[in-house]
Amino acid sequence: MNRTRLADLVGLVCRLALGGVLLAAGLLKVGDPVGSIQSVVAYRLFDYQIAEMIGLMLPVVEIAVGLLLVLGLFTRWTALIGAVLMLAFIAGIASAWARGLAIDCGCFGTGGPVDPDDTAYLSEILRDAALFAAGAWLVVRPRSFAALDSLVFRRPGAVPADPASRHTSTPASKGAS
Repeated sequence: MNRTRLADLVGLVCRLALGGVLLAAGLLKVGDPVGSIQSVVAYRLFDYQIAEMIGLMLPVVEIAVGLLLVLGLFTRWTALIGAVLMLAFIAGIASAWARGLAIDCGCFGTGGPVDPDDTAYLSEILRDAALFAAGAWLVVRPRSFAALDSLVFRRPGAVPADPASRHTSTPASKGAS
């Protein structure tokens, strides 16, 4: 497998990982707005009105960004949004940990106070750091297999890549030898 194909495969894995996690997280929260708000309030970072707005909007943003990533549409921009979300989540979790709060992150449903032995801050931060890395990869190199970007944003007159044509010589290269 050549480097380009390997990089395209890495891009596909990054898209599906980040997009799939965001899509799942949003879908699990969107049907429970009270629980989603409760999750944001538990961090004690915002006034209630702001926490309420975040709790209501975040699942919708996660679903939209996740779906676009899974489809491979507007990949660079949606990956940037996804990576920024991961940084915000890492900061929130690290803040709760540093302040001694005992909460469930609320990443995949309703969060809130838990027994201190039931916190999983390190694993949550590591998970989100890996997802941030996936987003960063896609910001730098948004191209991947099975992405709608390659169909929707194809340049007029561009011929689709044919792996077999890379190994054939052109008339100009025959005359140059």
